[in-house]
Amino acid sequence: MMDEDSVPGVDRRRLLGWGGLAAAGVVAGGAQLVGVRPGHADPGPSGPIPRDALPGGAYDRYVAGLAAQDKFSGVVLLAHRGRTVLSRSYGWADKERRVRNHQDVAFNLSSAGIPFPPVAILQLLQQGRLALTDTVGTHLDGIDGDIAEQVTIHHLLTSTSGIDAPAPDVQRVFNSREEVREYKRQWVRQATLVAVPGSNDASNVHSAGGGAANAMATQIVEAVTGTTFWDYMHEHVFERAGMTGSAYYTRDQWLADEHIAHPYMRQPDGSRVDGVRNLDKDSLSRQGPGENPGRSFVGNVFATAPDLVRFAEALRNATVLNRPYAHLYTGSNGPGRQPTSFHAYSGVLHIVNGRERVSGRGGGTGGVSANWNIYLDSDWVGVVLSNYDDLEEFGEILRREQEAITGQG
Repeated sequence: MMDEDSVPGVDRRRLLGWGGLAAAGVVAGGAQLVGVRPGHADPGPSGPIPRDALPGGAYDRYVAGLAAQDKFSGVVLLAHRGRTVLSRSYGWADKERRVRNHQDVAFNLSSAGIPFPPVAILQLLQQGRLALTDTVGTHLDGIDGDIAEQVTIHHLLTSTSGIDAPAPDVQRVFNSREEVREYKRQWVRQATLVAVPGSNDASNVHSAGGGAANAMATQIVEAVTGTTFWDYMHEHVFERAGMTGSAYYTRDQWLADEHIAHPYMRQPDGSRVDGVRNLDKDSLSRQGPGENPGRSFVGNVFATAPDLVRFAEALRNATVLNRPYAHLYTGSNGPGRQPTSFHAYSGVLHIVNGRERVSGRGGGTGGVSANWNIYLDSDWVGVVLSNYDDLEEFGEILRREQEAITGQG
């Protein structure tokens, strides 16, 4: 699974390297423009909505052009202070059943879902049920001794744990939530410490280590609450934020529910195949080579684009986290991989144009490309969700989103 530091200040080495494109039946969804008129000032202090962010603007035209060439399938959404400014949908959610993508379709987020576990951790911190300085061994048993004694919850949440783990078995087909849960429990107990926790070296370990750190965080939530991580998130995060279309869906739900986008993976002959209906097929993309997300009975979070806006609003309004903890969630916790990027519990925090803080996360796997950005100082949210993999232009979509919102690429 590719783990992206994808937000403005785009790391082109990683994002522009997403290779390939295609999908049939591209049809534009209707744009939604709520409470904002072209050329008129938004009632807030930030001034008029930028023209490039409006329907028919430069960003809209660029994505529409990709979709017309069958190079993008999915949804894009721009929202300001919780109100939709631009909403577009393209392609098929389920080609077999002729269900088109639309704004209420949930997409697999892959690594773009990593910002959600820290919300659960910070909720438990609010309640005094754990501390960020707790070591892993405080809550989990059977973990490698060095990890148990030296790696803290803070390290897990900021990609500075310094741990590595065996590559997960991407060919295995799981058939129950219990099977997935037990596999991950055993997997993280194979992790080892390969760098000093909190150091710069610790932020550059293999992506399997990042996955293991995330899994440890979710297992700490389970150890403290006595419930599964998935059930905790549904009740205490998604429901509280009004994210009615988002969940950790199972494969059975993926196959049955018309509101969940199927992943279309590029094949050697140039065609695309529905991964969830063809578990024997692999992705060829550089973001998830050999992967097929359908093999995991329950895995990454699925979310609709409007639900991600609702989450941002719930964060801004202190609905999912009390205000000091919401600030802690999006605040800098140390330098990132670029001069203007920083580690944050919410993902990667970028400084754009020297004045705008942007918290965002992206990710991809077989038939999945996703990114969502929260522009913290101007109250914008940008969402790009696709059920295609190997998207060569994905980094350019994100650059143009930033340009549309801030006026600079």
